[in-house]
Amino acid sequence: MISVNNISLNFSKQVLFDGISFLIRPNDRIGLVGNNGSGKTTLLKIILGTQEPDNGSIEKPSGLTIGYLPQQMKHVDNKSLFNEVKTAFGPLLKLQDKADYIGSLIENSSDFHSQEYLSLINELSDINTRLDMLGAAKMDEQIEKTLYGLGFVLEDMPRQTSHFSGGWRMRIELAKILLANPDILLLDEPTNHLDIESIQWLEQFLATYRGAVVLISHDRAFLDNVTKRTIEISLGKIYDYKVPYSKFTALRKERRQQQLAAYKNQQKEIADINRFIERFRYKNTKAVQVQSRIKYLDKLE
Repeated sequence: MISVNNISLNFSKQVLFDGISFLIRPNDRIGLVGNNGSGKTTLLKIILGTQEPDNGSIEKPSGLTIGYLPQQMKHVDNKSLFNEVKTAFGPLLKLQDKADYIGSLIENSSDFHSQEYLSLINELSDINTRLDMLGAAKMDEQIEKTLYGLGFVLEDMPRQTSHFSGGWRMRIELAKILLANPDILLLDEPTNHLDIESIQWLEQFLATYRGAVVLISHDRAFLDNVTKRTIEISLGKIYDYKVPYSKFTALRKERRQQQLAAYKNQQKEIADINRFIERFRYKNTKAVQVQSRIKYLDKLE
């Protein structure tokens, strides 16, 4: 679905990404992990398209929709909670407006046998069919279900969004992103400001979500309950594990032990080669072997 191709990026003289590549497939559940400052949020922005890498490319299918929940958000405070969240159904609302407009034209028409009248009837029928297919009748129900799941109550529905604190505004934005039903969700610390009940609801929602999910979270239990694949960013490289977080930590420990053992073996080999070079550097009979080891040493270093 999305192909990350040989991405490189330097930031403030630090190498964030050094030629990283991976695929995001439909229905993937990916946890993006790494130390603070390793580039997790930056990678989400590159996938989204709001930040450009120094080198490499992102390939996306035409028409792919992406929902992005950042850690910091901007809000427009001129709607009630319910109506603000309802904007997630933008295309559906436009279709409803069109149906209402055509309906008003039909009501005000007096020539019931004209071609124009019959065309309006047919067009309204087609639009209503599309509205039924898109689940317009259940839109309000979906909004309420999502808002209740994220901890809002009935009394909150008419309240202006400006009356909610920063943490609750994050829930409003999360509700809009989930209800928009994009092909891929990019979630940066989605459990921040959520209580246990809301986290559990979000886990259940994402478990049946039709699209792909890539998320950053410091909540290990949430990662385990949602993700099935873990991508670690470390020193500009990525390590892709087809397992959730807990299993990843065990495999990472094993990988690091192997890397340490390989490093120690390499250092021992370098020391042995250096001793050989120093011992036989000035012996003509060993000149070819010494030069061969010097070239090999250059490759290792």
